[in-house]
Amino acid sequence: MKKATDADQSVLLTEAIVLGIQEVKGRDIVTLDLRGVPNSMTYHFVICHGDSDTQVQAIAASVERFARERMHEKPWHVEGERNAEWILLDYVHVVVHIFNKTKRGFYGLEDLWADAARRTYPNVA
Repeated sequence: MKKATDADQSVLLTEAIVLGIQEVKGRDIVTLDLRGVPNSMTYHFVICHGDSDTQVQAIAASVERFARERMHEKPWHVEGERNAEWILLDYVHVVVHIFNKTKRGFYGLEDLWADAARRTYPNVA
């Protein structure tokens, strides 16, 4: 039986994270596969936004719960929980960026990593 690699596990973790975002109706979810990008610091970025600070916090909590329950993973590092304009959850091989809607457009992370393979997800009604 083949042993799962870090890259394989990162795909599964990314899927669990997306489900956590969808659970609380995070908006405009994008995953960037950085494995083919030279000198990238992680395998995947997951980017989304919430319409309010409260929703941004709820998305972060849901992501942590789904990652813990489905993959037995906890974030290595968390930033931005206090002001909830941009919460970053670092799972080492997967980094999650949860923005307040206005901040997402300002930083434009998707544009900075335009050479990465991109997948978008429909908004949950």
